[in-house]
Amino acid sequence: MTGETDKTQNPIIFAPETYQYDKFTLSEEQLDKDPISQFTKWFDEAKADPKENLPESITFSSAQLPSGKVSSRVLLFKELDHRGFTIYSNWGTSGKAHDIKTNPNAAINFFWKDLQRQVRVEGFTEFVNRETSERYFKTRPRGSKIGAWASEQSHVIKNRDELEQQQALNEKKWEGVEDVPCPPYWGGLRIVPLEIEFWQGRPSRLHDRFVYKRKTENDAWEIFRLAP
Repeated sequence: MTGETDKTQNPIIFAPETYQYDKFTLSEEQLDKDPISQFTKWFDEAKADPKENLPESITFSSAQLPSGKVSSRVLLFKELDHRGFTIYSNWGTSGKAHDIKTNPNAAINFFWKDLQRQVRVEGFTEFVNRETSERYFKTRPRGSKIGAWASEQSHVIKNRDELEQQQALNEKKWEGVEDVPCPPYWGGLRIVPLEIEFWQGRPSRLHDRFVYKRKTENDAWEIFRLAP
C-alpha cells in the first residue's frame, strides 16, 4: 500500500519464467464474427485434446456491494446458448449467492494449458427458469442430488461428522424416492456476456489477444486487438 515499506527480504516461493507459449497463433482473419461460435470452436478443440482432462472447469468471480469485496472459485461450466454461459449451484446460502444478490455482474475464465489458451468472459447474470434447472438436476448422480439438500453451502460447520450426519438424514428422507427433487434454492445462473476475450499464448509473452465488446445485449459485437 502507498506509504508502507515492504519488509520482505526474500520471497518464500520464487517462480522464474521458464515456460514458453509456442504452439499456435491467432489473427483477426481466423476469428469468427460471432464470439459464441468462436468459443464453441475453441471449446471443441479443448474437449478433443487428451491432455485437457477438464476443459469445462472455470474460475467464477463475483463482487459483493457495497464493500466491493471480490471472491472467486473454480466451478464447472455446463451449458451454452447464444444468450450466454450457464453454471449450476446453490443460490441460497453460498458466498457467490450473496454477491449476486447485491451485484449482478460476474466474470468467468477458462484456461486450457495444453492449448496455451484462455477465454475471459465478463457480463451480467440472470437465473434460468425453473424448468431448465430441474431438467439439469435430473441428470446429476443421486449422491449429488442428496448432497444439494444436505449441505448449507458456505455455512460454518463443527466437523466432518456433522456434514455426514446431514447426508445420512437426507438419504433416509429420500429413501425409496427414485427422482429426488431439485431444492428450491438450487439452479442455473447464466452469465450474459458483454465482453469475451480470446487469448492465445505466444513466445516472449507477446501473446495474441482479441476482445469482442458490446455495450448492451442488443448491440452488435465489435472486435479489438489488445496489447499483451
